[in-house]
Amino acid sequence: MGKFDGMLLVSDYDNTFQYTESALEAGGAGAVPPLPARNLEAVKRWIAGGGRFAIATGRALGAFREQARRIPINAPVIVDNGGGLYDLAAERYVLRRLLPEGALEDLAAVETAFPGTSMELYLTGDCVCALHPTQQNIHHAKLTGLGFQEIPALNRETVAAPLAKALFIAEMPQLVRLRDFMEAQGWGARYEMIYSSDHLMELTAKGADKGTMARELKSLTGCGMLICIGDHANDLPMLQAADRAFAPANAIEAVRTAPGVTTVCHCLEGAVADVVDAFG
Repeated sequence: MGKFDGMLLVSDYDNTFQYTESALEAGGAGAVPPLPARNLEAVKRWIAGGGRFAIATGRALGAFREQARRIPINAPVIVDNGGGLYDLAAERYVLRRLLPEGALEDLAAVETAFPGTSMELYLTGDCVCALHPTQQNIHHAKLTGLGFQEIPALNRETVAAPLAKALFIAEMPQLVRLRDFMEAQGWGARYEMIYSSDHLMELTAKGADKGTMARELKSLTGCGMLICIGDHANDLPMLQAADRAFAPANAIEAVRTAPGVTTVCHCLEGAVADVVDAFG
């Protein structure tokens, strides 16, 4: 038996496994630093010792495929901020939770209440529709490698349902107003509304978050221990679901100070390697 048998390690991707913040600001994937060699070596050691390793990302599958090819992964990955659980080896979704019926109409109501709101709508394939795109949308697309098609309005003619998720792009004060509006409509029973950066808010189906999917993955793999590491608010559900939770030193304060979370080194220095080292 290997020393990591029965243990599932799930890591967020952006700014946890791989530092991408500077590249987002620069507006291109070419500015992304190399994957930390410490992380790659540690994950290989983890897998060789019988452990299971997966990534949990807010990215859509199409925006993560290329990155996944460079990372040793031996368990299904969590994509769409918890909207899907995808088996890279079998090339199929193990589990998927799409936005509910009527989501497009709800998003149109947001647009009516907040004209000019920039949002991206992720279809079930790799297609992304963007309403009122800004330079931030362009930077985000260049970073992920997943482009978008600009649409003039939100309706059944411009957007084909069902939707995997929606992404609002704005400064934080505007995102807070959007979330307050949606909660006032009683939509908290239908959706997860989670900030994934200082200027991004994810809208997924209720129960489609990283924590729920991490628990599903733990059950699917038959592992007895779930270990998670993440840096931002959208990682908190999986850190709360974990048996052991970690955060890189560059994580936001709400994550670093969350109950039960241990802080390790900065993402650039190989934070995931620190987690593996903590278990031998």
